[in-house]
Amino acid sequence: MGRNTRKRRTPLATKAIAASAALALGGGGLIWANFYASAHESNNQSWGGNQTKAATASVATISCPDVGQKLTNVPNQARQGVATELANLDKQITEAYSRLASTRQAQTNDPSFVQNAIVGPLKEKRAATIDRIRIDIQRVGGSFDNSLKQLAACTTQTANQTNAGGQQQNGGQQQNTGGQQQNGGQQQNTGGQQQNGGQQQGNAGQQQNIGGQAGNGPVAADFVDITKVAANVLAKPQKSGNASTGTFTTRCGVNANKNHNTDNVIVAPGVTNGAHHLHDYVGNQKVNAFSSNQTFLQGGTSCQNKSDLSSYYWPVVRIQDGSQDFDQNADGGGKEGNVGKILTPVSAQIKYVGSPASKVVAMPQFLRIITGDAKTTTNGLANANAHWSCTGFENKVQLTTQYPICPQGSKVVRTFAFQSCWDGQNIDSANHRTHVAFADPASGVCGNGFKAIPQLTMRLTYNITPPTIVNGQVKNAYAVDGFPEQLHKPATDHDDFISVTTGGLANKIANCINTGQRCA
Repeated sequence: MGRNTRKRRTPLATKAIAASAALALGGGGLIWANFYASAHESNNQSWGGNQTKAATASVATISCPDVGQKLTNVPNQARQGVATELANLDKQITEAYSRLASTRQAQTNDPSFVQNAIVGPLKEKRAATIDRIRIDIQRVGGSFDNSLKQLAACTTQTANQTNAGGQQQNGGQQQNTGGQQQNGGQQQNTGGQQQNGGQQQGNAGQQQNIGGQAGNGPVAADFVDITKVAANVLAKPQKSGNASTGTFTTRCGVNANKNHNTDNVIVAPGVTNGAHHLHDYVGNQKVNAFSSNQTFLQGGTSCQNKSDLSSYYWPVVRIQDGSQDFDQNADGGGKEGNVGKILTPVSAQIKYVGSPASKVVAMPQFLRIITGDAKTTTNGLANANAHWSCTGFENKVQLTTQYPICPQGSKVVRTFAFQSCWDGQNIDSANHRTHVAFADPASGVCGNGFKAIPQLTMRLTYNITPPTIVNGQVKNAYAVDGFPEQLHKPATDHDDFISVTTGGLANKIANCINTGQRCA
């Protein structure tokens, strides 16, 4: 990354995507909704509640290009304004999705309704927002790529033309650097076909939506019995003589105190509900949309080591069993399709590990890293870095595009392995990606002049009653929170990190790793 913006996957990510089949960057989304030819259906069900059975059904999609991914060079003076406008693009997509889902009868009565009442106005709003981004950049002397104006238009598609799996397959192919990832794209497409079949069965039943308690997923094809998945975890790169073999574990709890919000200070600073989904926070206790570096230093921490003021946050997992939680009528919660009971992890292990190829340098203060992509349903799998498994299977099976159904007594596991190469200069970048990169999956070497830093790894476990698949429908599903139009796909899982330390802790972590110690 840096000069080369294409992500290089960790070996774990490569294996996971090959076997299975979200930071949320602003400005792109895939909008899905069912519309029905039924005179009996209510028009006020924004998020797919109980529906009257319809004689015929179709699925409309609107795919919007991701503007944030294309903004790789934004002057520092313009970044706050640009971030605000990118958050506006996300809000516009969310609002359009709600309108699409709540106007099914109008769509049935008027074939041009979606274009005239939803897609057309959405393009106009996006065009105005992209122009404000241009003004923000040029006002401080930056250059703006006028081709970005073409990203204003969103396209409509029917269920027969495309599905989420097909979109994700493109991402897998674009990121292909070998047979493993090519295979991942093919398997993802199979998942998409299965998903479409699940949707059709759902349309024949009482729940007239694309699955899930809120009508925006997940569907049966998003789950797989892990005992029926072939082993796919390959050997790690061999360690060189200069490898850094130590580890540093920081114990920060599981967010038992329920420190939640739907902000995202990295991607959408200064914007309330910029994430449109709920996060768990451990570590720093004063993180919201309006936090600053100075706020972080004053925030206190849930970590046992009080010098660790870093913020570790991830989207919550919910059980969709018909229950609701405190945010059922709130932005980012039930109002935006994130429903069900919020689960607190049973355990949350946060560990820094070394490089198989070299010593590491200390992380810089206030370094920001996002791993994974909250919009893989739209963007494809190029930046996906989700890993789902079950206790007892982690060394054998890792999944990216499906949730595991674990055997009785086994816990669901989410694992994150962050980027471990840093450009040596920047604590963030315009698209929040190009200042960090993954090491080469075969050798573990950082490329393009990047430096190895301690690799942050996280392992979250959950007690979840295994979902069941009945007549093509998933019962008691669980799903990660996400943007409503992203359909709660497992590949959208992501994790966020801001490095904040005092008392020389960053150097202590690096020294511990470089000298081969096991520190905590």
